Amino acid sequence: MAKRLLGQGLGLRAVARAVGASPSSVKRWSDALEAGGPDALKAKPHPGRRPWLSLRQKERLRRILLKGTRKAGYATDLWTCPRVAEVIAKHFGVRYHPDHVWRILRGLGWTCQKPERRARERDEAAIRQWRDERWPDIKKRPSPPRQPRFPG
Repeated sequence: MAKRLLGQGLGLRAVARAVGASPSSVKRWSDALEAGGPDALKAKPHPGRRPWLSLRQKERLRRILLKGTRKAGYATDLWTCPRVAEVIAKHFGVRYHPDHVWRILRGLGWTCQKPERRARERDEAAIRQWRDERWPDIKKRPSPPRQPRFPG
């Protein structure tokens, strides 16, 4: 849209207002158009190394993770970054350091979850009864207010 507006002869500030950009950006675009033509405004490829896992592989990884840890051969129901790194290495032949696996998980929409640490034998009714009946007798009570002392 900015290219069209610049071609119509509108000023930099008017184009900037119309497209919601800064005048300095519009000036940079205008200069690029003059120097390199319309191709100068095309998106540039993202710099840096290509990801080791393709989008298709990441989707396959997501399906593997959703099946659960037991299906993947682990004894407990907890996905950890080292475990996910092992699954990636096993299924895709790509080795990630466990600390970097978190970026992949975040990209898949996963969030960090810390499991509650509770004993399996925990008896909520017994805890509630102890807290209601026994704890008030044990709990430290505030001391009665002290009477001020007057020198005498």
